[in-house]
Amino acid sequence: MKILIVQDYLRSGGTERHAVFLGAAAAKAGHEVTLLTFRPRGALGDDAENQPFAFKSLQPFDCHLDWFAPGLLRTAEEAAPDLVLCMGRMANCYAGFIQSRLPRAAVICTMRTGKALPYLFLRSLRRCRHIIANSHVAKRVLTDQHNLPSHKITVIHNPVLRSHDPDGARNLALRRFYGANPATVVMLNVAMFRPEKNQRELIELGAKLPGYLDWQLWLAGDGPARKSCERLAHDLGVGGRVRFLGYQPDPTALYLASDLAVLASQSESLSNFLIEAQLHGLPAVAYDIVGVGECFLPGRSGFLLKNKDQAGFLDALDRLIREPGQRKRFSDAARRHAQEHFTAERQTQAHLALFSQLTAS
Repeated sequence: MKILIVQDYLRSGGTERHAVFLGAAAAKAGHEVTLLTFRPRGALGDDAENQPFAFKSLQPFDCHLDWFAPGLLRTAEEAAPDLVLCMGRMANCYAGFIQSRLPRAAVICTMRTGKALPYLFLRSLRRCRHIIANSHVAKRVLTDQHNLPSHKITVIHNPVLRSHDPDGARNLALRRFYGANPATVVMLNVAMFRPEKNQRELIELGAKLPGYLDWQLWLAGDGPARKSCERLAHDLGVGGRVRFLGYQPDPTALYLASDLAVLASQSESLSNFLIEAQLHGLPAVAYDIVGVGECFLPGRSGFLLKNKDQAGFLDALDRLIREPGQRKRFSDAARRHAQEHFTAERQTQAHLALFSQLTAS
C-alpha cells in the first residue's frame, strides 16, 4: 500500500508527533510511506528525517505560512497513493481538493480538535472517503452538529508515544532542583503556551488555594502565551510556587516527579498530556471539554469538572492535596486504565486495519 501523510508543519504538538509515529509504524509494516509537509523542518524535522519513510516539503524555504502549500495537488497526484491521511487543521482543509484530484485514493480526514471548524475543513469532511475521530465525543460533534453519517467515522484514541516508565522510581532529585520537598504536592501541565490551552486559569486557581497548603505548579511548554503567564504568576504572588520549565522533548522525568495532572484547556479533542500522565499514575483534575473525559476514569482516576466550575476545580485540588490515600487509589486506577486503552501497539493495529479495509473497498 502506498500511503501519503499530509501535515502543514512539524511543530512539537501531539498531532505532529502522531503523524511521524503513524508514518514510521506503517513503513515498518511494509507499506510505502511519504510524509509531506507544507513548511520545511520544524521541531520534529530531525525525527522525521531519521524514520523509515520519505520526508518531503512543499515550500522551498520556510515562508512561515502554515496554509501555503505550493504544488500540493500535483505532488499528491505524482505520488499516486492508495491512501492519503490528513493530519492537522490546515491539511484537513485541503483534503477535499485532494479527494477530487485523486478519486481512486482513500482520503482520510482526522477530527482531533475542540476548536470551531472552518468552512474548508467541513467541506473536506463531506468530500473525503473516511474520517478518524480521536474521541467518541468528537464523533458525536460530527454526527449531531454537522450531520455527517456515523458509518463514515471511526474512533481511534491517541496512543501514548513518549517514552514511559510507569514503574519508575519517583524523581526526588528533580523535585529538589525545583525546590519541592517530599511532602510538596506537585501539579503538572504539559502543553504549548497558546491562549486556548488556558494555563492562565491554572495559575489563578493556584493563587486561590489556601496559603498553608504545600504545593507547586509546573508548567512545561513554550509558546506565545508564556510571558503573559509569567507576569500573571508574579502579579498574583505565586511566582515562587509556579515553575515555567520550557519545552520538554521528553517529559518522562516530569511525570515521575509530579503528583497530579491538571488541565483547564478550552480546546481539546483528546488530551495526549492526560493520557501520558495517567500511564505514569498521575490523578487528573480537568474541565470537561469534548473528549477529555475519555482520557481517564472520572471519580476513579481523577476528577472531571463542568467547564469553568472553578469552585469544583479548587475543591478537587484541595482534596487531592490533603489526602495522599486518595491520590494513591486514583494513581493505581490511572495506570491500569492507560495500559488497557492507550498503548501504541493497540492504536497502530487499529489504524492499519482501517487503512487495509478502505483500500480494499
